[in-house]
Amino acid sequence: MSSSRVLVLNSGSSSVKYQLLDMSDGSRLAVGLVERIGEESSRLKHTPLSTGETRGFTAAIPDHDAALKAVAAELAKDGLGLDSPELVAIGHRVVHGGKHFTEPTVIDDTVLAEIERLIPVAPLHNPANLTGIRTARALRPDLPQVAVFDTAFHTTMPESAARYAIDVKTADEHRIRRYGFHGTSHAYVSRATAELLGKAPEEVNVIVLHLGNGASASAVRGGKCVDTSMGLTPLEGLVMGTRSGDMDPAVIFHLMRVGGMSADEIDTLLNKKSGLIGLCGDNDMREIRRRIDEGDEEAQLAFDIYIHRLKKYIGAYYAVLGRVDAIAFTAGVGENAAPVREAAVAGLEELGLVVDGELNAVRSDAPRLISPEYARVAVAVVPTDEELEIATQTYALVKAS
Repeated sequence: MSSSRVLVLNSGSSSVKYQLLDMSDGSRLAVGLVERIGEESSRLKHTPLSTGETRGFTAAIPDHDAALKAVAAELAKDGLGLDSPELVAIGHRVVHGGKHFTEPTVIDDTVLAEIERLIPVAPLHNPANLTGIRTARALRPDLPQVAVFDTAFHTTMPESAARYAIDVKTADEHRIRRYGFHGTSHAYVSRATAELLGKAPEEVNVIVLHLGNGASASAVRGGKCVDTSMGLTPLEGLVMGTRSGDMDPAVIFHLMRVGGMSADEIDTLLNKKSGLIGLCGDNDMREIRRRIDEGDEEAQLAFDIYIHRLKKYIGAYYAVLGRVDAIAFTAGVGENAAPVREAAVAGLEELGLVVDGELNAVRSDAPRLISPEYARVAVAVVPTDEELEIATQTYALVKAS
């Protein structure tokens, strides 16, 4: 019996998402979610892909240790337990790897310490990621545990793109630079886009637009990231569901001095009460489009601001790359919102960007081109698969060691 299964864990502050994959063919064996950890009404949802029938329960799950034990129990019911000899590794999503972690890494005490040292630049994410890792290591101390970092794909950015134009000593002392996020998605989608074009990643220049509630763009030259829209934190860049994206930093000083707001209040404003929800009260693109169809001017303006920023980044990354072979839309909005895709490239015909209306309207879970055959630049919809990317990187590392 070959060992080819990888469990992928994505631990949040009060949740654990998981998938069990068989890397002999990349198939999923089970998927699930534990949410509201620490509450009386914690909930576990588990779906074995052999049946496709979701089961679960609602009960108090006090901490991540209890959550992972509950996950292990559900997997065991399907003959997929964590004690299975076929389980070769556990892959963990870790949001921030700083400059140090440029590739997937087998976790030991030194790696844990470095992830912990990065908490000041990822206070919302790294602590939860660490909790999941420590819990999984305690459950299976004999099994390789691998960290796959959201920031790793972007470590190929040149210093000219990664540095902020502030005092170098201050920046280095406090690790202030552009790290970028959604790296596993950008890596997967840029590679899948090249495959869609029938080319090797090294031959293709791609602009990847990861548009979900969080949104980011990247410029990928020959399979390597040379620029990305998110920076020190996931706040920089595109207009997002609840985040402002790019903004004059002096706005913060103005809100402190004139508005009397604290640093924490401004942090909450920019990360949770801005973006689309700040502009029109909704962060669901489907609802915004419904309101636009009914003539809602507030929703229309929010959409226009969203598209304006998106179009600016397409133009900027076109200039950075010099030659663009494809633009790939991915994630929840990118994969499903045809009006966003159409509006994002409208008026960019001189750059070789055109969307075919009929192709764009098709709904599909498969990677596909939505540009006409004559278009100079391919426009694609490429569903992302971050869990498969984490599992692939984890499995490759473990098999090579």
